[in-house]
Order: sequence, then C-alpha cells, then structure tokens
Amino acid sequence: MAEEHYYTQTPTTAHDEHTWSFPLFDRTFTFTTDAGVFSKQTVDFGTRVMLEAFNQDIPMGKILDLGAGYGPVAISLATQMPDREFDAAEINERALALVLKNAAKNGVGARVEGIQTDRYQNIQDKYAAILTNPPVRAGKQIVTDMIAGAVDHLVAGGTLTVVLQKKQGAPSAKKLMEETFGNVAVIAKNKGYYILESVYDGNANA
Repeated sequence: MAEEHYYTQTPTTAHDEHTWSFPLFDRTFTFTTDAGVFSKQTVDFGTRVMLEAFNQDIPMGKILDLGAGYGPVAISLATQMPDREFDAAEINERALALVLKNAAKNGVGARVEGIQTDRYQNIQDKYAAILTNPPVRAGKQIVTDMIAGAVDHLVAGGTLTVVLQKKQGAPSAKKLMEETFGNVAVIAKNKGYYILESVYDGNANA
C-alpha cells in the first residue's frame, strides 16, 4: 500500500490523539491532534509566521483557510476577528473532524465551518481573504492549483496569503502569483519561510 500522508483523504493510520496548549496572538489555545494530520505536535513555524504577518485590513466577508489541518489558522484568527466567519477546507477527513472539535473547544465553533474538499472542488463562495500553507509534499501541481485557483474565489480587494519555504518553491510561487494577480508582495521572511500576498483587483478572472 502506498505511504499515507497528511493530504490523504481518508487516513487509515491508527488513531493517536493528543491534546496540548499553544500561545498564538494574545491567548493560549488548546488543540487536539491525531496521527495522519500535519504538524500534530505543535503549530508549525511557517504557519506562525503567516499568522503574524497576515494583514487583517481586508474587505468584509468570510475568510477561507485552505488546507486547514486541525484548524490553527481559522481558529486563532476567529478570536482576533470576531466579526468574521471562517471556512476551514481540508481533503483529510480526520483533520476536518479535528477542526470542528478544536473550534468548539476554543469558543469559536459557531463561526468556523468545515468543508471537505480537494483544493477548490467543493468551494462555491468568494472570500475576503484566503490563507494557505500548501502541502508541498503533495506535489507542485496541487500547490499551483491552490494558488492559481484562488483568483476565482476572492471578492474585489480580497487577498491571497501563502507561506512557503524558499527551498520548497517560494520563488516559483511568487512568480505564479504575479502572473495570476498582476501583483505580489513578500510581506515577511523568517528562517527561509516567505509569506507572499497578492490582492485581487476584481478583473483577473473576468
């Protein structure tokens, strides 16, 4: 049988749930994680850099956490942006169940909805912002689709924020975002991680 990864739709790895606490922004969160999900022992460094760099000055509307894992991005931002609703999108059914459990545990269950999807397949809405820490190990095409497809799911003035390591394709992702949106900025760099942001002008997917 092929090796399972955190982007497997239905993991068969034996469950191994753990609950732990982690500080993000101005509070401590409690997360339950499990075998077969990404970064199950801590909130990974790239995600933390992205959260710190994310520009919350965006149009009104929902926010999409694409490739949400067990939910640290959507859940922590929901505590910082109490007027927003969040969609947490995941291909991994086990991770998606954890998103909902963790959102409820951290008091934002009413504003975080889970969507089981491969990239944008089951996503219909348009968002004020899309954030993603794409699954590099899933292959370049999946990362490309997650970046290029964002243009069809943003409102005018909405932003795409992506975290990638330089050695894992940040320069090529930056080029793709420039080609797709007509703009891209490196809004943070830390220990080889690049936080890239593009703004949708309302015309790119006309």
